[in-house]
Amino acid sequence: MNKKNKDGDLIHISDILASALGRYRPAMDTQMTRIWDVWDEAVGKPIAMNAKPDSFKEGILIVNVSSSAWIHQLKFLEKEMILNINKKLDHILVKQLRFKIGKILS
Repeated sequence: MNKKNKDGDLIHISDILASALGRYRPAMDTQMTRIWDVWDEAVGKPIAMNAKPDSFKEGILIVNVSSSAWIHQLKFLEKEMILNINKKLDHILVKQLRFKIGKILS
């Protein structure tokens, strides 16, 4: 079923989820979901094509990566990536990244 606003325009699922989460989850949790929204811009296109956020808990962001070679490279870039992500979030939320080989969903 497609959801539409009062003007008849389709509403993006992320807007629906943000609204629902805002009512039922603490503010920190809704802030956490923004990681997926800012990821591509925060890390850049080459990294975003080979690494995607998977889960987040207690300041640790688990990132699925396409290969062990990418894991090795991203470990060198971890601090810079954390700074960029938190800057895009306007909030210090991510304290550590953990990389694992996994599916890269676009």
